[in-house]
Amino acid sequence: SENPSVTLFREYLRIDTVHPKPDYDAAVQFLERVGTELGLACQKVEVCQGRVVLILTWQGTNPRLRSILLNSHTDVVPVFEEHWTYPPFEAVKDSQGNIYARGAQDMKCVSIQYLEAIRRLKTEGKSFARTIHLTFVPDEEVGGHKGMEMFVQRPEFKALNVGFAMDEGLASPSDTFSVFYGERSPWWIKVKCTGSPGHGSRFISNTAAEKMHKVINSFLAFRESEKQRLKSDSSLTLGDVTSLNMTMLEGGVSFNVVPSEMAASFDIRIPPTVDLKAFEKQVATWCRDAGDGVTCEFHQKCMDQHITSTEESDPWWKAFSGVCRDMKLQLKLEIFPAATDSRYIRAVRHPAIGFSPMNRTPVLLHDHNEFLNEQIFLRGIEIYARLLTALASVPPLPAEG
Repeated sequence: SENPSVTLFREYLRIDTVHPKPDYDAAVQFLERVGTELGLACQKVEVCQGRVVLILTWQGTNPRLRSILLNSHTDVVPVFEEHWTYPPFEAVKDSQGNIYARGAQDMKCVSIQYLEAIRRLKTEGKSFARTIHLTFVPDEEVGGHKGMEMFVQRPEFKALNVGFAMDEGLASPSDTFSVFYGERSPWWIKVKCTGSPGHGSRFISNTAAEKMHKVINSFLAFRESEKQRLKSDSSLTLGDVTSLNMTMLEGGVSFNVVPSEMAASFDIRIPPTVDLKAFEKQVATWCRDAGDGVTCEFHQKCMDQHITSTEESDPWWKAFSGVCRDMKLQLKLEIFPAATDSRYIRAVRHPAIGFSPMNRTPVLLHDHNEFLNEQIFLRGIEIYARLLTALASVPPLPAEG
């Protein structure tokens, strides 16, 4: 008696695409099978060894118009099985209709919702002027460097002629649906401090630890100020402030030896309202103020700050928001607090919205006991079917002749 869309969703959840060894081949074979059943054209692009992007295409009646891109990633993050009520790759459904599995929210649900929305529209005999492409990409959960970041530079991506893209969002515990029109820029910084070594019994001057103390104080004082700014202004969301966390601390060889070098690593996420060059100067000042022998190296430094228009004058947003109004969906516009593949799409100048239709659902991405209720999942298919109808029917734009 289970809805076939739910059965398909649970089948996809059982494919183990968890890092560090995701079974990408099984995922691509499954998605290719579903695409073929739906009569979609299929293309596979190996962006680097062992990393394939699958493209499924529903051709529009006017292929010259810019297309709609529906993106999702196939990989999921690791699990700590001892903290799960049910095995995380069995897609168990409880008596309330909650489906427990890694990827239930992030983001295998969206992949199947895209496909089932297209199934519904094709069954109804619908066709649209604009082509709809679905891309299923690898490695998003480890930065997308061997996935979407490489794919957007390929001729195969350019050939998609993208006009507007949709990608993942987040669940919302309230009645509202979160919509993300931009992302914070992720910076990963490693600060190294060198100083005088010596015996652990002495008061040695100019030590690496003293300099590191100053560095950490400067970084964490800024963290506290941003934390308080978020706390004191109810209009702000996490995506509106800069988060900073010290994530690694290294140094030392023995209890009784003062080390000559120490290092600290920081994960910083910066909203698009911040002047990145000015912030980089601030980081340099914190390092310089700690003393000589303090250096800073970037392991990730995203400088793109493109955001997608949410003005009613924008034809894409008008189509998206119009459907939401008609369906009486309450939207909350936000800057995404973490990072998704949308940032690579925006970086090549294509508008992209992050949206996962999961309201009345706790945010459990990367958490234990990740689940999605089957009724919320099925409602999402209906929402996507309406959105695709509107977006793929946007009239020709001036730039399209």
